[in-house]
Amino acid sequence: MDYGKQTMDTHNKISLRKTTVADLDTLFRFQLDKEAQYLAAFMPGNADDMDVYIAKHTRFLGDPTFTNCTILVGQEIAGSIAKFIMEGDTEITYWIDKTFWGQGIASAALKEFLKIETTRPIFGRVAFDNFGSQRVLEKCGFVKIGTDKGFASARQTEIEEFIYRLDCER
Repeated sequence: MDYGKQTMDTHNKISLRKTTVADLDTLFRFQLDKEAQYLAAFMPGNADDMDVYIAKHTRFLGDPTFTNCTILVGQEIAGSIAKFIMEGDTEITYWIDKTFWGQGIASAALKEFLKIETTRPIFGRVAFDNFGSQRVLEKCGFVKIGTDKGFASARQTEIEEFIYRLDCER
């Protein structure tokens, strides 16, 4: 798979490449931001433990059911995007460093990722009040199909999440 194909958004050159172990330190630091954790909501209870994060994500890099990409803006790491299987469904997840929010990077990266990961249907889940991520999914053709409730460890309470689905290639 060619993860080096580049996409232009209005301000930045976006590219995806396979995530490497060397990327994990930077990606771990991104997810330490408390505002970002709050918006993501559904985090592991030990999200602040670097050793656990590195071990878990190193395993994911070797798992053929995962597609892990690092998002670059120019040569700078801006975030990550991945496909995984949960309870038989193909799902996506992404994380953009807060310094890159509001620049169209998540939307551009997801559009490019959906060219690489062609499994359909593919699902995205998002906290009910994470409007930015909801917009990203909708811009990329995902349709809200339902809701669920779950314990959001980043908020220490049960919250509603919206379930989105993409059925065809975009």
